[in-house]
Amino acid sequence: MASSRSTGTTFGVTGKKTGQLKPGKSSSESLLATKPQKLSRPSDKLNPKTVDPFAATNKSQSAFASVYMNGGVPCRLIHGSVKHKLQWSTPPDELPFDPVLVTLADGLKETVHPYTFVSRNGFQEMLEVDGAYQKVLPILPKITFSIRAALSHKDNSVFEGGLEALVQLSDVVGPELNQHLKTILVPVSKRMMDKKYKDRITEVVQRLEQNGGKDSLVILKSKIPTYSSIFT
Repeated sequence: MASSRSTGTTFGVTGKKTGQLKPGKSSSESLLATKPQKLSRPSDKLNPKTVDPFAATNKSQSAFASVYMNGGVPCRLIHGSVKHKLQWSTPPDELPFDPVLVTLADGLKETVHPYTFVSRNGFQEMLEVDGAYQKVLPILPKITFSIRAALSHKDNSVFEGGLEALVQLSDVVGPELNQHLKTILVPVSKRMMDKKYKDRITEVVQRLEQNGGKDSLVILKSKIPTYSSIFT
């Protein structure tokens, strides 16, 4: 007597086999299994915009990115659970400020991680070394040029980083920065009308006056007429 169990084989109207279905799965489930669904992750919203330096499509690297990837800035980013930090293969106080600090200053225009972190933190850490004043003076025009470029950038984060770098530089060189203030403050004055940055810019200009002395006031007021001196 022939068994009546189904083999899972189906037949079309012509009587030919049309295929076998796996037990326990419908045809629609089988189709879904062949199309993996890409789900968004919460970390995609939390992590900063990041560039893959090894991506084949990353052909238009910036000058800073190229130098960094080729070891021109002797440090690497260490990711921590709470905060990141830089690990230097050569201590910053042993590095030549030209070209390393000049390169980091140029990197202030970067908009993607890890270049943003490396350039901003590397710039700050090099300015904190002993003897930074003497090392910066010969390259001050190059540094101020790059800071102005960052302050002129349309990206708000780059502008904010430029303000931080300007304060850090002013703290080191003091009145030596006065001769460069006219050009540096051009993009800053344009942002003064933005309520988002008015208070922060005022704080920065106050620091410039404090570090630059009374001789800086005429220059500051020529670019930001509404500014009131901290010495009055």
